[in-house]
Amino acid sequence: KKNNSKLKLHMIGKLQNNKVKFAVKIFDYIHSVDSQKLAKKIADEQNKINKKIKIFLQVNIGDENQKSGIDKNNINKLVSYCKELDLDLIGLMCIPPANIDPEVYFEEMRMLNRKLGFAELSMGMSSDFILAAKYHSTYIRIGSSIFGKRS
Repeated sequence: KKNNSKLKLHMIGKLQNNKVKFAVKIFDYIHSVDSQKLAKKIADEQNKINKKIKIFLQVNIGDENQKSGIDKNNINKLVSYCKELDLDLIGLMCIPPANIDPEVYFEEMRMLNRKLGFAELSMGMSSDFILAAKYHSTYIRIGSSIFGKRS
């Protein structure tokens, strides 16, 4: 029987193409896939070492220029491409716009995630994780509640 108590490492944040080789070796989950180029690079690297990474596609749900993530209108094409590559897609991830009530974005992500048939949803941070959970988030990021605000 496989021991599932092993710590699972999650890559959160922008993943540069030139760092994929290292990330695939280290992490079990990547929460920030947002392009075909990055998906292809991950597929190539995980095939080299015979490892399956669990993947979240990052959606730029607030259509913000300064944020990474795929436009929600282009998500179907990226999902299809990732499936062709045999990536282990498990859900979507988003970071809603700051200083705006995130509820409308969380609801949109919940609906999109359900429409695509994913079981997992990565959204919500220390300031809004209870609301994110209301909209079926299964992964939340609460670093500042544990470690304090960034300086």
